[in-house]
Amino acid sequence: MKNKQKGKQGEDLAARFLEKRGYQILERNFRSISGEIDIIALQEDTIVFAEVKNWDCYGEEDLEYSINHKKQERIIKTANVFLDSHRQYNRMNVRFDVLFIQGQAIHHLVGAFTECV
Repeated sequence: MKNKQKGKQGEDLAARFLEKRGYQILERNFRSISGEIDIIALQEDTIVFAEVKNWDCYGEEDLEYSINHKKQERIIKTANVFLDSHRQYNRMNVRFDVLFIQGQAIHHLVGAFTECV
């Protein structure tokens, strides 16, 4: 399976997973000059920016490898672009999650990283 197709399949699984748990999906594949965020969702009073990794050979312990500091910075910058253009969410809590897809198993790392001030 091609990487792009595999990535979309993983994002579809992750979106359904989040929706079943009460999240409201706001956007998928939000792009800016800074980068891309796979899923942006609401969970009560929190806006969640989620990165999806559809991997067969890596696990949660490989988070640093998969989403290194540079990738985290791009996600945070892109989240700020989203918040700048969607001011209705500016007063909400913000969280950065990672969802690892391995086959049909989904590992959801809530608050996988934070924005350092």
